This record gives sequence, C-alpha cells and structure tokens, in this order.
Amino acid sequence: MMKYVLTVTCKSTRGIVAAIANYLADQGCNIIDSSQFDDLSTGKFFTRVSFISEEGVTLPVLKEGFKPIAGKFGMDAEIHDGEHRMKVLLMVSRFGHCLNDLLYRWKIGALPIDIVGVVSNHFDYQKVVVNHDIPFHHIKVTKENKPQAEAQILDLVEQTGTELVVLARYMQVLSDAMCKKMSGKIINIHHSFLPSFKGANPYKQAYERGVKLIGATAHYVTADLDEGPIIEQDTARITHAQSADDYVSIGRDVESQVLARAIHAHIHRRVFLNGNRTIVFPASPGSYASERMG
Repeated sequence: MMKYVLTVTCKSTRGIVAAIANYLADQGCNIIDSSQFDDLSTGKFFTRVSFISEEGVTLPVLKEGFKPIAGKFGMDAEIHDGEHRMKVLLMVSRFGHCLNDLLYRWKIGALPIDIVGVVSNHFDYQKVVVNHDIPFHHIKVTKENKPQAEAQILDLVEQTGTELVVLARYMQVLSDAMCKKMSGKIINIHHSFLPSFKGANPYKQAYERGVKLIGATAHYVTADLDEGPIIEQDTARITHAQSADDYVSIGRDVESQVLARAIHAHIHRRVFLNGNRTIVFPASPGSYASERMG
C-alpha cells in the first residue's frame, strides 16, 4: 500500500476537514494520522494528513482529483509521496559536531534523507565526507568572490535536485538574494545566546557571565541574520561547577540534537510557515519509528 502525506494551508472555515476526509474515503484511502491547527489571530487553518491507499490510487490521480476541493477553499495544498527521501545538501565550515551527528543518523537510518553532497569553505572534513561515499565540494569564500561562490552553490543545488540545504555550522552569511531564492528551504543552527553574546567564543562569554542555561535554535534562513522562523529549540542546565570547556561540549550536544529534530520535522512535512512563525506538528505517538525508517 502506498503512503501519502497531504498538507494544507488556507483560510479557516467550516467544512474543510469533512471535505478532505470524504475525498480520501472516496478514493479508497485510509487516514492513519491527522493534525490540524486554527490560528485564531490570523484566521488561517493548517493541517497535515498521513494516509494510505488501499486500492492502489496513484499520486497524479490524487493530485488531479483534489484540485476542485483546493480551489473551493482557496487552499495551498500539496500531496506528497510518503516514501520519498528528500535530497539534502549539507554545508559546514570548521566545527564538525553537527555534520558528524547528521552523518551518523543518516547512516543508521534514523534520518531518512538522501545526502547529495557536502559543501565547505575549508578542507577539514573532506576525508570524513568522502569516507561516507558522499561528494565533497570545496567552495572557498572571500569578500571578493562571494557572489561567484554563491553562484557555484546554487548551480550545485540545481544539478543535484537539492530540496533542502542544511547549514551544519556553516560560518558564512548568505546573501539576501540566495535567502529569497531558497526561502523555506534552508535550515540553520546556532546557540541561543544571541543577541547577548555575539562574535567569537560565545560559550566563553556565557561562562564568564555565569549563565545557567545553554540553548540552541534551529530556524529557516531569511535575509534577517539569525531571525528566521524558528523550527526547534532546546536547553540544558548548567551549574557553577562546570567549566568553560563544559559549556562548549554541552552546547555542541544541544545544537546537534536540535538540528536533527528540525530536519526530521521538515522532511516529514510537519513544519508550516505562518508569517514570521512556524506551526510544527509533533510526530504522533508510535509514528516516529515509521517516520524514521521512511
């Protein structure tokens, strides 16, 4: 049986859920998971429906048949192949904790994606990447060649069919043009000390100020640096007995976990943009294992 995922964003009104359920039933489909949210402040409705076809209906037929319903309710609607593995391009500079974590999760099947390549402005992780049989692309970035470097990256995105770019501690600011072109398709991770501790070694700054919580934020990249819609966050408590090196180590663990969870939510179509915010539907009880294995 084929598994599909329907995502819908539209103006909130009566009859949406019934129309979706009736359509799927008429097509011989069975809903196995459904989440929905009405944003009362904006009047928008969001839903994600996971379902299986018990009569072998194909994706093109489902999409074509749903068009009248989408038109009636003014929906921004998409139906996806639930078995599709999203093509992901990873980007990294000189901190490799997030990259190594993602490679491990990918290798054991915990993150069902196709990594089409790794881009870096340094050679530090070339061997690690190549040892995983993943293409490594060194694209040097300077003030003088930044437009050309970004053009190379965008060419690579097009050539590989990249659907998501992940900045796994890629320490270069992307241009406004690239952010707009890839809107909703680039995820970044950083510590949550901003804006208090900027610049070099924020963990040392936090240690010197006696910070008691270390956090990390994963968000979509926009032209506003580190201010894109937030997908996932987490924190870890710190005590006075821990050193500056402990802060760094704990911070890296939190960053790795938060980034992986954000990617997991995105690739399973559980994240919806809602202005400057996101709607993130949780994986339903018992569904994480099936999502993990794709």
